[in-house]
Amino acid sequence: MGDKTVIITTLNAAWTEPNSIFDVFLKSFRVGNQTTSLLKHVLVACLDQTAYSRCLEKKQVHCYALTTKDVDFSGEAHFMSDDYLKMMWRRIDFLRNVLEMGYNFIFTDADILWFRQPFAHFYPDADFQIACDHYWFNSTNLDNSPNGGFNYVKSNERTIQFYKFWYKAREAYPGKHDQDVLNMIKYNPFIKDIGLKIRFLDTAFFGGFCEPSKDLNLVCTMHANCCIGIGNKMHDLTMALNDWEKYMALNGDEKMLRPQTWTVPRICG
Repeated sequence: MGDKTVIITTLNAAWTEPNSIFDVFLKSFRVGNQTTSLLKHVLVACLDQTAYSRCLEKKQVHCYALTTKDVDFSGEAHFMSDDYLKMMWRRIDFLRNVLEMGYNFIFTDADILWFRQPFAHFYPDADFQIACDHYWFNSTNLDNSPNGGFNYVKSNERTIQFYKFWYKAREAYPGKHDQDVLNMIKYNPFIKDIGLKIRFLDTAFFGGFCEPSKDLNLVCTMHANCCIGIGNKMHDLTMALNDWEKYMALNGDEKMLRPQTWTVPRICG
């Protein structure tokens, strides 16, 4: 974008199967409220050759082959398996590299539906902003439960140092994924020492199956968190898309006067 912000997601072959997560992700931009134009700013970092080839077929997004030597990320990486952990930490290292290149980014998991542009709900003074599994009504409260699947990060020396620290911290917490480690290091004095300004994003705008946003007139994104397995995610994400399309078919008065609720989570949550 004009301010050097890019929207980034990461995918492997399992998530790019036809009629799977990637297709639902892209569809949400097309049926969202003024989100179609964002697709040209989406960079898909593909973790294997199959995902890269399928990404190129879509033509509406930018594709980047983020392969790792001697590691096969093409299959479904089950939660907390060795391959899953390697994928998560590869992502953190890649995002640090993006910051070093001078780009701001919105990182989004591909199991997130985009319904509205999020920029009005970001904090202008923050370096690192992250969505939550559970939000405690205060954007600066470190006791919020962050979810690494959606964050907005500005490129500066503070965020670069933070991502290096985050990646290095995996050695102190073996067997933990990036989100668990973030929950541990967010209290570390190093964060205050480098002057990093952290904000947690309200689930009223950036919700998920852990804590769905309650008002469809406000929601920007919906994340299939608190949900394990591609099949389960697909089931409930498809239902959420259907809920949104029914909401968008209402006229303006109906949207405001009739409370609109989700039918999800059904399997997840």
